[in-house]
Amino acid sequence: MDGYKTVAACVQAEVVEKKSRFIAQLSPADTEEKALAFLEAVRTEHAQARHNVYAYIVRGVGGAAERVRYSDDGEPSGTSGMPTLQTLQHAGLTDIICVTTRYFGGTLLGTGGLVRAYSAAAQAAIEAAQVVTVSACVDITLHVPYAAYEQIVRAAEDAGASVRSSDFAEEVTLALRMLAGSEGPLVEKLRELTRGQAAIEVSEPFEAVFS
Repeated sequence: MDGYKTVAACVQAEVVEKKSRFIAQLSPADTEEKALAFLEAVRTEHAQARHNVYAYIVRGVGGAAERVRYSDDGEPSGTSGMPTLQTLQHAGLTDIICVTTRYFGGTLLGTGGLVRAYSAAAQAAIEAAQVVTVSACVDITLHVPYAAYEQIVRAAEDAGASVRSSDFAEEVTLALRMLAGSEGPLVEKLRELTRGQAAIEVSEPFEAVFS
C-alpha cells in the first residue's frame, strides 16, 4: 500500500473577513460515517450560524471508490464547498473532513470574497494541524542475548526499522517496526546475527504512522 496523508487530530482555525467569522474545523475521518458524525457535531455546536459548509475525502478500501462530497450549505453555488475541497486536495490529504462555520458580519463579500475566505479558512486549519503519513507497516518481535543487542539494533536501524520497545529480562525482547514489504533482508540479517537461534515473529501488515 502506498502511504497517504491525513491529520493526526482535530484542529480549528479562524479567519475574519469584513467582520464575518469563518471557523474551520478539520478532522481525520477514515469512513464516511465518521465524516458525517463530525459534520453533525459541528452543526450542533454552531446551530445559530448561517452556514456550516463542508467537504470531505474518504479513501476507497477493498476496491470501493473514493468518497468525495461537499456542500455550500446555502452560500452561492461554487463559492464555499468546492474551494474547501480543492484546498484539501491541493494539500494531498485524504480520510479528512473540513467544516467551516460562517457567522455573517453584515457586509456582503461577493463571489470572489467568499471563495478567498473559505479557502483561507481551510488552509489555516491545515497549517494548524499535524499532517502525518499513514503507511502499511509490520512489527517484528524477537528475543536476543545481551551480547548481540547493540549489533542487532544497529542492523535494524540501518535497514530502516524503528525500535518500538526493548524489554530487558533474561534476554532482551525487541519490538521493531518497518514498512511492509521491506522486512525480508532485515529478517535474514537477524537470523544471521543470532545464528538462527532467535524466534523471529513478523506481524501481518497494518496501517500506522511510521516514523
